Amino acid sequence: MGLHQAPVTDGRPLESLLAEARARLVRLTPEQAHAAAQNGALLVDTRSADEQREQQGLVPGALSHPLSVVLWRLDALPRDTKVILICREGYSSILAAARLQELGFRDATDVEGGFEAWTAAGLPVDAVGPDR
Repeated sequence: MGLHQAPVTDGRPLESLLAEARARLVRLTPEQAHAAAQNGALLVDTRSADEQREQQGLVPGALSHPLSVVLWRLDALPRDTKVILICREGYSSILAAARLQELGFRDATDVEGGFEAWTAAGLPVDAVGPDR
């Protein structure tokens, strides 16, 4: 795509796509996501490693797959896997979770408010050390 070309969409503004995707999900609060992860759900942190995870910390036990690769990394999983995505503020994870549903992950969802809501709720966060 050239520098001045608009992204290919079906003509709807991003807010419309976001609202449609949000309506398809049963979104979880940070506390619900934490409890679901404790009970076997797969929590996936989609924040970029170099910018956000290193500065803000890690969600303990979460897989780390940036948005650019999350669909590819999860494609090999059984489609009945409960997948919960968490991004920085809970916006990009909505679109990614909806896309996972389109790929057959019926229980894919995300965390309302993302990592910022997770930390505001006082849920555990691991610092990023030099070996991560």
